[in-house]
Amino acid sequence: MRKPDFDIDGWCLDDGEEYHRAAPTTFWIPAREVRETLQPGDFAKLIFRICVDDPEEPVAVERMWVLVRERISGGYLGILDNDPDALAENDEFWSGIELPFEPHHVINVEERDESSIALAAQQPKRRWPQAEH
Repeated sequence: MRKPDFDIDGWCLDDGEEYHRAAPTTFWIPAREVRETLQPGDFAKLIFRICVDDPEEPVAVERMWVLVRERISGGYLGILDNDPDALAENDEFWSGIELPFEPHHVINVEERDESSIALAAQQPKRRWPQAEH
């Protein structure tokens, strides 16, 4: 499955483990075991790097929640649960789109409940391209 690519998609995911290695006392992340065993309905917070139409600051960095839909080889498919502040509403990158991510991207976790498990079973507004590029 193709990973998010800044040049193709206009956004990508930052590596939460790199942030933690750079500042272990001030940038906490959940234990690897927790990040590797998420289940449908759990929420994962990820760091997004987003291309924006601003010549002075062409890249915005936002932390947003993603609802885990399913486990896939090497990670997860989730549904974006936030609207990015840096962009006007659009069809390409907005709450409800599906996206893949891996455990090293996860910087925080909220456990699932009955409501989030039901939400995870719903279809996303837009599916992630399944073909490898």
